[in-house]
Amino acid sequence: MKHEFDSAFHPADIAFKTLKLAPHAWVPNNSRLPVLIYRRAVDPSTKDLGKTFEALLAGNEWLPQWRDSIFDYHHFHSTAHEALAVISGKAEVIVGGPGGEVVSVAAGDVVLLPAGTGHCLQSTEGRFQVVGAYPEGQQWDIRRDALLKEEIAAMEALPFPRSDPVAGRKGPLLQEWT
Repeated sequence: MKHEFDSAFHPADIAFKTLKLAPHAWVPNNSRLPVLIYRRAVDPSTKDLGKTFEALLAGNEWLPQWRDSIFDYHHFHSTAHEALAVISGKAEVIVGGPGGEVVSVAAGDVVLLPAGTGHCLQSTEGRFQVVGAYPEGQQWDIRRDALLKEEIAAMEALPFPRSDPVAGRKGPLLQEWT
């Protein structure tokens, strides 16, 4: 699915796709909220893509907290939604837990993972690195096991971010996560 939206920071033709995931084995995923994958959210030839993404994310109320790769084991975050902005290289990432969907990403792309969404680095090309960011007020955890009923309820009760990590208050998150 391709959507277009306006942004003062980006071209008007940023494409994104949605990915709906059901619970799978011990990975809860998030059956209410789709994964959003933004293609070329920022031009990959931008001089310092890391700083550019960090400024963009912070300006949209998603706090950049680290730069690194993605863990090469299946995991999810139950206490925060996560935006992964690709600042270098290419990768294949398994989304949805073991046996999930393989998603190809490259510099300039952003993957928005609702809390509970399993993810794991499968392979890389070049020096693959991302910026990890989270909505203001949410602190991430790392889970590799099933959640208790109370933990699932707490995860599902997480507040929606006030803005899209890529396009602020005009972005697709505000339409797709309603």
